[in-house]
Amino acid sequence: MKRTRRNHGAAFKAQVALAAVKGDRTLAEVAEQFQVHPTQITDWKQQLLARAADVFGGSPPPADTPDLKTLHAKIGQLTLENDFLEGALTKAGLLSAKR
Repeated sequence: MKRTRRNHGAAFKAQVALAAVKGDRTLAEVAEQFQVHPTQITDWKQQLLARAADVFGGSPPPADTPDLKTLHAKIGQLTLENDFLEGALTKAGLLSAKR
């Protein structure tokens, strides 16, 4: 019999992960208590440990914030390329001058 997919809330995930971090019970015991697969508990535990500093005002990882200088440079490069191609196509007669 196949189980239906369950969506657990953040509070439940935190409770399970904290129980796993405590270490007073084995992973199998925690999994049995909360009726969650041990692999899922391991994932939640790793997420909890990785983001624990955020609770105390840590900054988000740098990958989440885009580098605006790089993005502006890319926009400028693409604008120049578009202008160049528009001029070349217009000279070749493949693009009307009335745009």
